[in-house]
Amino acid sequence: MIAVLARLVLALSFIGLTGSGIFLILVVLGCARFKRKARLARKAALGLPRDSLPAVTILKPVHGMEERLSENLESFFRQDYPEYELIIGSRRADDPAIAVANELRRRYSAVKSRIVISGPPEWPNAKVFTLDKMLALSGTDFLVTSDSDVRVAPDFLRHVIPPLLDSRLGLVTCLYRGDPAGDFWSSLEALGMSVEMPSGVVVADMLEGTRFALGQAIALRRDALEAIGGIRATADYYSDDYVLGNLIWKAGYKVIFSHEFVEHVLTARPLVRTLGDQLRWMKSTRHSRPWGHIGAGLTFAMPFGILGLVAAILARMPAMGLWLLGIAVLNRIVQSLVVGWGLVHDRRALKRCWLYPLRDLQGFAVWAASFLSHNFYWRGEHYRFSREGRIIPASRQAVRETPVNV
Repeated sequence: MIAVLARLVLALSFIGLTGSGIFLILVVLGCARFKRKARLARKAALGLPRDSLPAVTILKPVHGMEERLSENLESFFRQDYPEYELIIGSRRADDPAIAVANELRRRYSAVKSRIVISGPPEWPNAKVFTLDKMLALSGTDFLVTSDSDVRVAPDFLRHVIPPLLDSRLGLVTCLYRGDPAGDFWSSLEALGMSVEMPSGVVVADMLEGTRFALGQAIALRRDALEAIGGIRATADYYSDDYVLGNLIWKAGYKVIFSHEFVEHVLTARPLVRTLGDQLRWMKSTRHSRPWGHIGAGLTFAMPFGILGLVAAILARMPAMGLWLLGIAVLNRIVQSLVVGWGLVHDRRALKRCWLYPLRDLQGFAVWAASFLSHNFYWRGEHYRFSREGRIIPASRQAVRETPVNV
């Protein structure tokens, strides 16, 4: 009986490793394609005269203090771009992030900027509610939204805005690198951001084109936003960035990934908190792309390598087990080198490529756990996912404040 079971598990291991091997081949091809397109796009963006660049509004919603928040926000005040305004929004005037923003406004007084206080959210997604109040005060037809834990280069706008001068293109989004806080768990999480996430993106873009956006950095045209009914169309979803890109694509506009990468800055946190955040993102993906999320189980390698090792030992074929585990480890190391180092230029993915197999195993555990519940905790509030992927707050303050701006 044990021998029969061992052979069944061994067969499952072979299937899983074959699936992850095919995925790795697709990742390598997708990376090569992405890099070719990026070289052409970079040349086209830099070839555009500065006096032909349109005015831009940057929208930065904030919520509480985060690791290197001042440095992150400052990178948007230091843009080498002819004309732009910066709107920073929060639900509360006493949010400590607003004090940081005001200090930067005093330091960079030459940059046109303002603060918007939206009050307690009236929509399920609090960030989208704040963005709506900020958008009402924006004065340009070209918009950029970016999360507060993102840092960009001084020429960020110079790269992401030029493609939008094509009226057929509605939205540009960006891949990002993970920037760890220095502790082990944030280093592991950052490695996943620099390898796992871009891998899925380049394969999806190669096979079906870009039909979504990543919230770390989005540039879009106002007419594309208005075509989907405004930002309110995303207010019932946790993955408002994914929905925003998908709705603009459905409205007939092109959606593309920029050749420019941004930094996703992480905060040192206990393992439980780190896993909780990853589980929330996984649950979001499960509801945004249910079939794709299920299929993602075959993109992991380490679980199937370990299964192969255990099954082969039980079947008295230890050499085969070590061979299967070695294939899984090599698969993940190659992925780290090709994607993290070769594509998004994260040197940590080169130095710590040996660590990525552990991140792969952790990612599989979180993926499996994402099927166990519809509930999640986000920015001080409890929510649950509906079957349609919308989010429902468990409780909300009844108090309503009048939005103000400075």
